[in-house]
Amino acid sequence: MKSVFTLLLCLSLASYASAQEHFGKKINDKKAIAAAELPDKMGSKEKMDTKVTGTVESVCQAKGCWMKMKLDNGETMRVTFKDYGFFVPKDIVGKTVVAEGLAQKSVISVADQQHYAEDAGKSKEEIAKITEPKQELTFVADGVIVK
Repeated sequence: MKSVFTLLLCLSLASYASAQEHFGKKINDKKAIAAAELPDKMGSKEKMDTKVTGTVESVCQAKGCWMKMKLDNGETMRVTFKDYGFFVPKDIVGKTVVAEGLAQKSVISVADQQHYAEDAGKSKEEIAKITEPKQELTFVADGVIVK
């Protein structure tokens, strides 16, 4: 009886450890490319529908309304959520995620950069240093899996 209980406990812990949380549209992780490969895959395209996987570098601490995924070159890609229709947990930094949606090259205005910096908890001094628009790779996700 004791060994049956131990087996059941191990199985339940294993299923809990492999559990995935889904946000937005229900997606799977099949055919996802590494976020680090996205810039090369896009090449000269301005937009591309795709599915990416990567590590979360930061999350909006106000609501979980955006996250940043690490890219290969030390930069990050901001991921927002389609039509502001869902958010992700604020405590997923360091976790692996899969996002499906639209990757695009965008120019981020000074006002938007300052807003994002405020959401990220940056100091007023750091926010004041943002004075130029910035071109970056962004992603609008229809659905996200947190592994």
